[in-house]
Amino acid sequence: MLSAIVGMAGGITLLAVMLLFLPPLVAVPLHGVIQLASNGSRAFIQRQHAQTDIVWRYALLLLPMGYLGLRVAQAMPEDAVRATIGAFVLLATWAPRLLLLGYEGGPDPSHRRFLWLGGATGFLSVTIGATGPLIAPFFLRLGLTRQALVGTKAACQALGHLAKIIVYGGVGFAFGDHLPLLAGGTLAVMAGTWVGSRLLERVSEQAFVMLYKGVLTVIALRLCYQALFA
Repeated sequence: MLSAIVGMAGGITLLAVMLLFLPPLVAVPLHGVIQLASNGSRAFIQRQHAQTDIVWRYALLLLPMGYLGLRVAQAMPEDAVRATIGAFVLLATWAPRLLLLGYEGGPDPSHRRFLWLGGATGFLSVTIGATGPLIAPFFLRLGLTRQALVGTKAACQALGHLAKIIVYGGVGFAFGDHLPLLAGGTLAVMAGTWVGSRLLERVSEQAFVMLYKGVLTVIALRLCYQALFA
């Protein structure tokens, strides 16, 4: 519902809530499966508008950097991963410009920056799980039509989640042990998209943004507190 009404923040909210109940190295791959269904469906609907030259560049480094990211995540204490994700959620919620590290856009007709963006996403999606707030500004500065923007970004994010699933599956993560949760989450995210799309015209976006910022802040602080004072 959040993604349908506000256009973003659904994935990072879902992950933050999952981390209240699951260890990071379980929550992150399960989150990837549910988000693959969400982004994959949007990418399929807008497939004719997706910019393939951006998508394939973005995909090139996802797997190698994902394996590197997994090694880092496995070496980190569980509470350190929770605290890192909590800090990222706070940063993405209240200071998203800092995530750009000085990037201000500008012409890039070859789209080479998406090669490096895909590599960074491959690494970070395995460790912090949700990278939507990090990559969104790079797509918003392309001047694409609404359909092309949605289709291209959704395709890139879907491939990022697929790479995460492959990486975790490659080291033996048992996705089959969590089928009820995955089925429920996948159905819920599709139902939420349907409901949110119909609430879009009835809900004040400004009020909803403040609501989700407040909820995310509480969850992120809870993750940091849980990590630091466990």
